[in-house]
Amino acid sequence: MPIEHGAFHPLGATWDGQGVNFALFSEHATAVDLCLFDAEGHETRVRVPWCTVYVWHVYVRGLGPGQRYGWRVHGPYAPEQGHRFNPDKLLVDPYTRALDGDAASGLRSVVVDPAFEWSGDRPPRVPWHDTVIYELHVKSFTRLQSLVPEPSRGTYLGLASDAAIAHLKSLGVTTVELMPVHEHLDEPALVARGLTNYWGYSTLAFFAPDRRFVTPGGDAVREFKEMVKRLHAGGIEVVLDVVYNHSCEGDEHGPTVLFRGIDNRVYYRLEADDLADYVDYTGCGNTLDATHPQVLKLVTDSLRYWVEEMHVDGFRFDLAPALARGTDGDVDRISAFFAVVHQDPVLSRIKLVAEPWDVGAGGYQVGNFPILWTEWNGRFRDTVRAFWRGDRSVIADLGYRLTGSSDLFADDGRHPHASINLVTAHDGFTLRDLVSYEKKHNEANGEQNRDGLDDNLSQNCGVEGDTADERVKSRRLTLARSILSTLFLSQGVPMLEMGDELWRTQHGNNNPYCLDTELAWVDWSLAADAHEKRAILAHVRALAALRTRSRVFRRNDYLRGHAAAPGRPKDITWLRLDGAEMTARDWSEPEHAAIAFRLDGGAVDGTEVEGTVDDSYLVVMNGERAGVPLTLPPRELGEAWSVVLDTREPPRTGEVVAAGARIDVDGGTLMVLVAK
Repeated sequence: MPIEHGAFHPLGATWDGQGVNFALFSEHATAVDLCLFDAEGHETRVRVPWCTVYVWHVYVRGLGPGQRYGWRVHGPYAPEQGHRFNPDKLLVDPYTRALDGDAASGLRSVVVDPAFEWSGDRPPRVPWHDTVIYELHVKSFTRLQSLVPEPSRGTYLGLASDAAIAHLKSLGVTTVELMPVHEHLDEPALVARGLTNYWGYSTLAFFAPDRRFVTPGGDAVREFKEMVKRLHAGGIEVVLDVVYNHSCEGDEHGPTVLFRGIDNRVYYRLEADDLADYVDYTGCGNTLDATHPQVLKLVTDSLRYWVEEMHVDGFRFDLAPALARGTDGDVDRISAFFAVVHQDPVLSRIKLVAEPWDVGAGGYQVGNFPILWTEWNGRFRDTVRAFWRGDRSVIADLGYRLTGSSDLFADDGRHPHASINLVTAHDGFTLRDLVSYEKKHNEANGEQNRDGLDDNLSQNCGVEGDTADERVKSRRLTLARSILSTLFLSQGVPMLEMGDELWRTQHGNNNPYCLDTELAWVDWSLAADAHEKRAILAHVRALAALRTRSRVFRRNDYLRGHAAAPGRPKDITWLRLDGAEMTARDWSEPEHAAIAFRLDGGAVDGTEVEGTVDDSYLVVMNGERAGVPLTLPPRELGEAWSVVLDTREPPRTGEVVAAGARIDVDGGTLMVLVAK
């Protein structure tokens, strides 16, 4: 086969209309073979004669989109030196845009045509303080949605269907956060148990959209772009949950499908005293070495590709501290990864979300990420869960969580939106299960219920799991509404977990990562639990409308505890149950798991925004099991108050209460009143 010199940049396979340039980085390889496959799967090997700055490159005229290919890389197999070359292994191109085949029959990289008619697509660019995130799994979200055409259910196009977009808009969602959509590989141990890595946190190809989510006979690249285009047209941003901290190759016993065979010493962190062993900050057998320039280039090239070519609006980084660990293994706020992202003209302008913990020593880094970054706030999750279980000791911490966690984020120039507030996520119980189970029930995962978190700060309201007891069911609904209200009415960015608004249950499984079954899919029907589903859905929609209408719940700056202007009350006033202001002792020695606060509408920035109001609100939260009496604050804080939201059953919505009057607040309930 005639070949030409080609170029060492860009990496991967690039079609120019006449042929394809192939380029692969391998610092320690002694030889590299390009493997080309015809329609019948026959392999032709081409020895690559050119290598420039450790990049092996060759140009083959006449090839084009659809061409299947792979690499075989020669070099020493010497694990004690960190090398694991094996030319018998066909390797995936780290920069491939698409894949064909599978682990059993053989994985092939595919040359793609990047052309797509974007028709003036524009990202919505929702300001952070107006953002509402909805975390979802592409298949689970619409697999059972009857309003989505059958071929599109559980696919990229299903997510972008009219029915799906209308549902998201009704919840006030501005941004969908997609669980991993990069091509992944199932772990051998899961395959042996007849299971799959359904969640996809086992990345194989950082540039290739997962084929699991395409319609029959569809093209993954094209349908992903079509999904983004449609969601943007509906005003919804797309954020990807990305896994750059480790790869699907696992530890030394895992498969050799890409990095291990291309250049093991370059791509992975290896133990300094034994290069045959992998450093594992991820719990998945390996950790990519983001201190190496080529690995850093791979990650940032991938990120820019998804922004510039696929038009996504941001990323949530799984186990983000693993990317920020220096050569000494410690998490470094001025690491090369953070520095590169900060100065990058593309990446510095998008939404950046960190999962701020990994499993290594010193891996819990909530509040320690640089400016431009937001973080999943695990402190918010744990404090809110504990409060609604009746824990009085968290009152002081709750004050910070309700107001944007200034103790975590304010000292480094960030704003309340740096806190991504969550009470549930893919990892852990659903909202329904959070108030229905005290213990995990993960037997279906095939690990004897040993996987998943043991401490969930959950409660079952007296019965473990499903029950026909109407009193228990009512208590669960009340608590769930109160938890959701806390999420939507706190300063920061609320993140709603897929299906919580539809009372979704996983029957106590808090780690269904390996289950591609109805347990993991959203049930849209009203065949069962119709009352509960309608009640929760209506409540989320009411919360979204209240948050959208009232700017005091989505401030761009921190509350200060003082008046915004002469003659105004404080921007936030913390109140005891007797209506007086809280004192230091009330924070340190609370008598109840109950709290109230007044948000002053006059403390918003003063600009008028169409469709919004700057009313003052009183929020009352009672985490106790029993009711508590509340005396409303004196007249200078509001002459009368009208109940606009109440999580008890039945609600007191519309009731007007005078200043200084006393009302009873039921156990486990939250009330919102607006100043008349």
